[in-house]
Amino acid sequence: MRKVEIDQGSGFCFGVTAAIQKAEEELAKGEKLYCLGDIVHNGQECERLKQMGLITINHEEFALLKNAKVLLRAHGEPPRTYEIARENHIEIIDATCPVVLRLQKRIKQEYDATPSDREKQIVIYGKNGHAEVLGLVGQTCGKAIVIEKLDEVKSLDFSKDIRLYSQTTKSLDEFRQIVAYIKEHISPSATFEYYDTICRQVANRMPNIQKFASAHDLVFFVCGHKSSNGKILFQECKKVNPNSYQIDQPEEINKDLLKDAQSIGICGATSTPKWLMEACKNVIMKE
Repeated sequence: MRKVEIDQGSGFCFGVTAAIQKAEEELAKGEKLYCLGDIVHNGQECERLKQMGLITINHEEFALLKNAKVLLRAHGEPPRTYEIARENHIEIIDATCPVVLRLQKRIKQEYDATPSDREKQIVIYGKNGHAEVLGLVGQTCGKAIVIEKLDEVKSLDFSKDIRLYSQTTKSLDEFRQIVAYIKEHISPSATFEYYDTICRQVANRMPNIQKFASAHDLVFFVCGHKSSNGKILFQECKKVNPNSYQIDQPEEINKDLLKDAQSIGICGATSTPKWLMEACKNVIMKE
């Protein structure tokens, strides 16, 4: 008898859940609602909300809007977005994740407190161009330095002060490696402070998903291809179970893989809706 299990620890984090709830509440009023960027990095969930009436726009389209209602997703936005909203009489429904909001405020305070006579490097460990990172860099008028991986830390000027922060969904292990490298190389005349701003709800999923993946013959990791968090978690699955496959939707399930698997696990990212994992389970159960 084939066993198919959905990982109960997978699915939306609280920030994404809150953003989608706000969108659904606003759409239920029957008014036109725009969303600045994909509300979540999952094409299937974006399509579901589109069918409910949510209109996704980019920043260029946002700048041309007037007298409209716009939802800001959990990733957060730079200060300029709020300025445009005031100028164009746009009503903002702010669904920025509280964890991201706190991080934005910390970085802005750090930037504002930098003395003019002393150079300080505000460094963000994150993915260049990611929505959350753009919002964080925006708190420093674009002056923060973004490093994506450990190798890039070598490009910093270790003779100058360094303040290190992290995108909330990055790898905790690599963040610690970056901290260790800077501590080892920072000049005695410079200061180094770091702030572990990685969301624990996300970080704790790594050991949990490893345990889940290792308990099954075959694993389907359900995730949109744009999800940074999904890429990290899928690699954790692959580390412990090479028989792990990333899929975006039920139609991508390779039926040939099911033949010899007695135990199949279905899991996903913080941007993966539970209903989508259930749909994948239903496809497998019919085979």
